[in-house]
Amino acid sequence: MAGTSESTDQARAMRDALVDRLVSDGMITSSFVEAAFRTVPRHTFVPAGTPLDVVYDVDRSVITKTDEHGVHLSSVSAAYIQARMIEQAGVEPGMRVLEVGSGGYNAALLAEVVGADGHIVSVDIDADITDRAQALLRETGYEDRVRVMQADAMHGLPGEGAFDRILVTVGAWDIPPSWLDHLALDGVIVVPLRMNGVTRTIAFRRDGDHLTSTSSEVAGFVPLQGEGARPERIFRMPDRQGRFVSLRFDVGAPDARQLDGVLDTERSEVWSGVTVGHSESFADLHLWLAGFLPGFCLLAADDGTERELPPGPGHLSLGS
Repeated sequence: MAGTSESTDQARAMRDALVDRLVSDGMITSSFVEAAFRTVPRHTFVPAGTPLDVVYDVDRSVITKTDEHGVHLSSVSAAYIQARMIEQAGVEPGMRVLEVGSGGYNAALLAEVVGADGHIVSVDIDADITDRAQALLRETGYEDRVRVMQADAMHGLPGEGAFDRILVTVGAWDIPPSWLDHLALDGVIVVPLRMNGVTRTIAFRRDGDHLTSTSSEVAGFVPLQGEGARPERIFRMPDRQGRFVSLRFDVGAPDARQLDGVLDTERSEVWSGVTVGHSESFADLHLWLAGFLPGFCLLAADDGTERELPPGPGHLSLGS
């Protein structure tokens, strides 16, 4: 595991420093969640060789699996969003909790929060991911406190009944009825909803025959796989240096032929007239554009693109 050459004392000190930061920033607000983050060794759940300063950084995720094209399939999410999701859900001792999207670390945190009288089920569609999660939970002493299942959660989990809380740790485009079938009458589901390319982690409480959102956080997650997947359409436009500008569309992608040679045209600028204050977040603007601007997409440019576009991995909003 990562950090085997580092002392246990160093890992614990860095873990405590991370938790101190999460508490001081208001990311952790309950004593149960704080105790869980101080207890579970995050460095044990990341790939071997991952530096401890990366593991215990407040807002850095660690990729644990990619496909043959380098697309991220699984990760240990940034510590701040794991803390916020557990707090958004209001997980407490004794609860039954379903985690959709496995990995091990988050399930171990949940096991600590719910305690001996609680029950955690962690499900993932990918057998490699569930096998890895099971092995890591066994290694860290959580094997008997978390049940790991390999299945497509879109179809539900027969025989599992209702859960007090459901935490979805993969980006989804909708909330399928099968998840709500597992949500208790007064339950809360926290899900990273992808809305035309922009993701917000939203907590919904069941309120009679509908859901009411109670909080949201800015975050990014690897996308849902299986039946609920919705692949993006990506257009890569080369410049004369062989670097690329990429446009990523969830919906409403144009005819790609309209973009032929666009980087060879004369540069022009059109100012929107909108001003953003110093240190003011663009998050609400991005969400508004995603909801109301026809042709909205995400844009990223390779380093050194000659048209002086911002380099990746930053994104811009683009509307047709």
